[in-house]
Amino acid sequence: MALDQDTFLQVKDAVSRFVRERLVPAEDIVEETNDVPEDIIQDMRDLGLFGLSIPEEYGGLGLNMSQECEVIHELCQASLSFRSVIGTTVGIGSQGLVMTGTEEQKQEYLPRLASGEISSSFCLTEPEAGSDAASLRTTAKKDGDFYVLNGTKRFITNALRAGMLTVMARTDPDKKGASGVSAFLVDPATPGVTISKADDKMGQRGTKTSDVIFENARVPANALMGGEEGQGFYTAMRVLDRGRLHLSSVSTGISERILQEALNYAAERKQFGKAIGEFQLVQAMLADSQADLYAGKSMTLDAAGKFDRKEDIAMLAACCKMFTTEAAGRIADKAVQIHGGAGYMAEYKVERFYRDVRLLRLYEGTTQIQQLVIARNMLKSVNA
Repeated sequence: MALDQDTFLQVKDAVSRFVRERLVPAEDIVEETNDVPEDIIQDMRDLGLFGLSIPEEYGGLGLNMSQECEVIHELCQASLSFRSVIGTTVGIGSQGLVMTGTEEQKQEYLPRLASGEISSSFCLTEPEAGSDAASLRTTAKKDGDFYVLNGTKRFITNALRAGMLTVMARTDPDKKGASGVSAFLVDPATPGVTISKADDKMGQRGTKTSDVIFENARVPANALMGGEEGQGFYTAMRVLDRGRLHLSSVSTGISERILQEALNYAAERKQFGKAIGEFQLVQAMLADSQADLYAGKSMTLDAAGKFDRKEDIAMLAACCKMFTTEAAGRIADKAVQIHGGAGYMAEYKVERFYRDVRLLRLYEGTTQIQQLVIARNMLKSVNA
């Protein structure tokens, strides 16, 4: 699925204008209130941003992976809190349903997700199951025409905004690994489902993460994604491969914004009678950042193209996620350094972005998990 090139360029241009004219001017409001204004969320609905990755037959724009990466790169040249509003719906919260859901499940949820009528969240991480997702403890026990869910999920993005939860739970307690895990589509209003208050975080103010607690929550048997037990973990891994390319574009988008802030400051700030951008050591930091940005954009689009051609990109997605998120940290650090003392002050946005990008190296697989994925795939090719 993909838009024709002319239509896609119109969408991309509309998103770029939206970022410049609506989102960047609202960044301080989000920082001060720790929330994204509802009128901006409505504008995001009107632009079709909630349906970027949902097929056209269900009301979405139906972008392919390459197109999604380009649009997300544009969107993330504003505060990452704005992208977070749509992020789980566009990515991990809906794509398991797109990939493996029954037609009935797709018809029930995808049109409403695409329009932004409801949002989705992806409930995988637990207090003792993050990177080791196969060890999750949330259970789903069959009881007649229902499953009874018990357990706690942690750091769940957009749970407070969600109208649909994709929940990973263990349906077979005798299988301790991945094969005992299934996926469920759960209405957060279900009795026994509690969503805690939003977490306080280092950065990305305006994003909403919270615990989701299941206490004897009864969901109908047809909430089992795809109608088959034991496929949840494998669906999650497929979704995360795709999500890592999405996050790579998040990283390159905010990196471009941070670098532009540093470049503007270097061109305007004067010391010793000239702009600091004329000093070679400042130029070196700008050049290193530009090279990091270019490399990250190139590798992400290369891997996205392979994804669209149905190639196995598990290792490449991990490479992209590792490199671009680490590069975002380097670029943000250099931007603060270029600003000098001003870079430590809240008046300048690089201080904020420095905190915001730190999360990128943690969620949807830490840098160290990406290293394991990459190395294991390399070793497979030797041992094959």
